[in-house]
Amino acid sequence: MLNSRRGGLLAAVCSAGLICGFAAGPAAAETLADAIALAYDSNPTLQAQRASQRALDETYVQARSGYRPSLSASVQETYSDSRTPGASGLVDTNGDGIPDTFVTRSISQSQRGNASLSLSQPLYTGGRVGAAVSAAEADILTGRENLRRVEAQVLGNVITAYVDTRRDQEALRIRQENVRVLERQLEESKARFDVGEITRTDVAQSESRLASAQAQFQTAQAQLAISRANYVAIVGQSPGDLAPEPSLANLLPASVDQAFDSAQVDNPQIRAAQYAEQASKARLSGARAERMPSVALRTTLGFSGDINPVDTDLYSRNLTTSVGVTVPLFTGGLTNSRVRQSIERNNVDRIGVETARRSVLQGLTQSWSQLSAARANIGSTDTQVRAARIAAEGTRQEQQVGLRTTLDVLNAEQELRSAELAQITARHDEYVAAASVLAQMGRLEAANLTPNVPHYDPKANFGKLRFAWGWVPWEEPIAIVDSALTPKPHEKPVSALATAPK
Repeated sequence: MLNSRRGGLLAAVCSAGLICGFAAGPAAAETLADAIALAYDSNPTLQAQRASQRALDETYVQARSGYRPSLSASVQETYSDSRTPGASGLVDTNGDGIPDTFVTRSISQSQRGNASLSLSQPLYTGGRVGAAVSAAEADILTGRENLRRVEAQVLGNVITAYVDTRRDQEALRIRQENVRVLERQLEESKARFDVGEITRTDVAQSESRLASAQAQFQTAQAQLAISRANYVAIVGQSPGDLAPEPSLANLLPASVDQAFDSAQVDNPQIRAAQYAEQASKARLSGARAERMPSVALRTTLGFSGDINPVDTDLYSRNLTTSVGVTVPLFTGGLTNSRVRQSIERNNVDRIGVETARRSVLQGLTQSWSQLSAARANIGSTDTQVRAARIAAEGTRQEQQVGLRTTLDVLNAEQELRSAELAQITARHDEYVAAASVLAQMGRLEAANLTPNVPHYDPKANFGKLRFAWGWVPWEEPIAIVDSALTPKPHEKPVSALATAPK
């Protein structure tokens, strides 16, 4: 696994120079949907978060076990050797006049065994188990929102890596074209210098610009190699011929106010904070339930008798059944302290909801502002490229008739390349900002970006655990009574989208 990953990274670096041969690329270009689908299935960060969520699902089963019976078995074997000394005390056994041995009156040996089977069934816990179950459910809902947040982060990284690679491919193409143009310009300058039309200074200017363009080309190659390596680390394979990314306009709202409204409903950070507050409220109910009585049914079946020799007819049997009520009367202030502690923790989580909301609105404002600026830059750079291309062509023609110098041509070419680079950067920034807006709104999900690809459902694993091994049918009425006064978590649906990027 490690060697293949190293091979992928090496391929990403070594193949950066192959970008020059676009015509020899594969027949089918790799799309952004392909990259998202691959990362969605194989990204280790996302896979680890899913495993963490499955582990979190088990807390529901563990909390629910408080309603279920517990059965235990105990087996004990006892060996006894009893010796009673005689009344005469010590006796001289070797004739030296010194008593050295007790005279025993009797020796008793026994070997007995005991076996018992104990069954305990809670009937009412005062709401303790009900609160634990509600807290576990709220924690699971929090975990699902954290999974949505991690998914948005991974998909955002995929989008960034994809458009970074395409931007750097285009930048390398522009730099390569610049080198070719300046090479022709240098050859033309040398030819004109040989016939005496221009001076040595004009040739030196062309040589200087070519050397600078070659250095910029090498830098662009290195930057592309870096972007390709980032792509491999996130997506899982080296990028090939990347197709243009699809528009995200149909997923974006018409105004920033609509984006704010959507974020407050669907943003996973806000929703996770709300579920965390519900979990702490359930734990507060559990702390208060420590003051309530509990009722349990206990049954014990025991056998005891000699095991050497084994004679089952002489074994005694004992069956005990009891219903016990436990009422806490005095805990030294422990219960009241836990209640006050739970109240303050619930206050922290309640305040955390507002903190998350403000943080999300701040991030959304920044992303929307960047998106607006990038859109404006796209229009400006498109105009800039058109004008710079006309200016460069006109300057070259005017040079042929002696109206422009070599430096004028070089400057015009430099302005054209700068405008083209600014254009691809503006388009890159607009797409990244759009993805960031979707992430803040809670819409940057595989279900919205690749609706035709099977998606991971965290509820499926939880559904399997609902009636897993250990479930008993009578726990349901016990749960209804025990959790009657316990606050239940409320799951809110995520807004669905009818369209996907095309």
